[in-house]
Amino acid sequence: MAHSLPDSTAPENSAPGHFKRALTLFDAVMLVTGSMIGSGIFLVSADIARQVGSAGWLLVVWLLTGLITMAGAISYGELAAMFPKVGGQYVYLREAFGRLVAFLYGWTLFLVIQTGVIAAVAVAFANYTGVLLPWFSSQHVLFTLGSFSFTTVQLLAIALIVGITAINAQGVQSGKLIQNVLGSTKLVALALLIIFGLALGLNADAVQANFHDLWTATRSPAPGVAGATVPLGTGALIIGIGMAMTGSLFSSDSWNNIGFAGEEIQSPERTLVRSMAIGTAIVTALYILINVVYLLVLPLKGSPEATTLAGRGIQYAADERVATAVAESVMGPRGAIVLAVLIMLSTFGANNGIILSGARAYYAMAKDGLFFPSLATLNRAGVPGRALWAQCLWASLLCLSGRYGQLLNYVMFSVILFYLVTIIGIFVLRRTRPDAHRPYRAWGYPVLPGIYVALASAFCIILLIAPDTAEYSRYGLGLVALGLPVYLLFGRKMGGA
Repeated sequence: MAHSLPDSTAPENSAPGHFKRALTLFDAVMLVTGSMIGSGIFLVSADIARQVGSAGWLLVVWLLTGLITMAGAISYGELAAMFPKVGGQYVYLREAFGRLVAFLYGWTLFLVIQTGVIAAVAVAFANYTGVLLPWFSSQHVLFTLGSFSFTTVQLLAIALIVGITAINAQGVQSGKLIQNVLGSTKLVALALLIIFGLALGLNADAVQANFHDLWTATRSPAPGVAGATVPLGTGALIIGIGMAMTGSLFSSDSWNNIGFAGEEIQSPERTLVRSMAIGTAIVTALYILINVVYLLVLPLKGSPEATTLAGRGIQYAADERVATAVAESVMGPRGAIVLAVLIMLSTFGANNGIILSGARAYYAMAKDGLFFPSLATLNRAGVPGRALWAQCLWASLLCLSGRYGQLLNYVMFSVILFYLVTIIGIFVLRRTRPDAHRPYRAWGYPVLPGIYVALASAFCIILLIAPDTAEYSRYGLGLVALGLPVYLLFGRKMGGA
């Protein structure tokens, strides 16, 4: 069952290209940081503040997220250095556990992890464009078909995905140029936001409200949901932290994407490890500092009925836009425009990195005979053009479905689950291939990888048992399990056997 998809850069009868080692350490770091920093850091602290109810626990959530992310990246580097191949995490899972586990990961990656993030980030870009150009609005419906409505936000989101895909289909040089320019720009912009927030936004009332009692944990209802704020005991607090980390871990995800492009990186055995460690450290530091700025400018607690920025607080910032509320507090009405431009740059750069890297995993699957065989080709520019366009098509359909946000909730459990399994693969390969060449050995082995396994396992268990996340997590597990019959029934057919 061969399926053909358009390759925009080369005719069908052209000679295939080959991967070019065009990515330097700087390029790789920009890809890591640019893929990680999208829209989440500007939004998710509102939900975290509602889940844990105090400045101290808000910062603990972000510190734990940074610890887990750093531990994962430093440990993961051993596998990246052992197998610096195109496909990244798919290859590591295949080498440690075999084709089935690798396929289940690749299946979930294509179905919703990579493409769902692309769709959600593209819609975030379109929504913030609406701050500058109000024509782009989820209320501006272009046409309807039955219960389906097509809005200008969906139009711009799809146009963004198609445009970035077309650029990346021209070669890795095109994609990395965008990543370097936008990645460095938004790092500087985030640093300036922190500096201006600390220098100009200090609010004595907010500081007093947030820091006089750091550790009294409470849970507040989401906007529009009836209920009262309730105190949290130890057990409830642990569950609350786990649920709150869904947003912070999502904001810190995609650090692994650089591994997908292993064969396009110069000196990959060293560069992969260094770029993940440097990139995750930079992003972790920025995220913690940004949340400190939030707490210095706005009170954490607030009311959804309040009409002022301070009255709504971090918990009930309008449309969850905590960073926008902070910018308006510091710079006045111009702050919303400044933040809109920053988030547009951030989401554009994030999607460029995610689109660039994801297609390499589908290419690797197809080369193994586990995905559509037509995706196992490179175009003249030396990139998997058909895999890029397949990814573009599915991500665009997710934009149309209007269910991308729900899909992300479903899959967050699966994202961490596959990270967990991948890190366990280090222990497996140490036992099954003790003499294999390891240019880099996981720092702190077995303690640091063990800490990651323990924390990630606890997170997955919390998501499976917590009332607010159990349904989503089980659906996420169901999406993974759905790959089993696909693998058993259609694996050979898709491979063209």
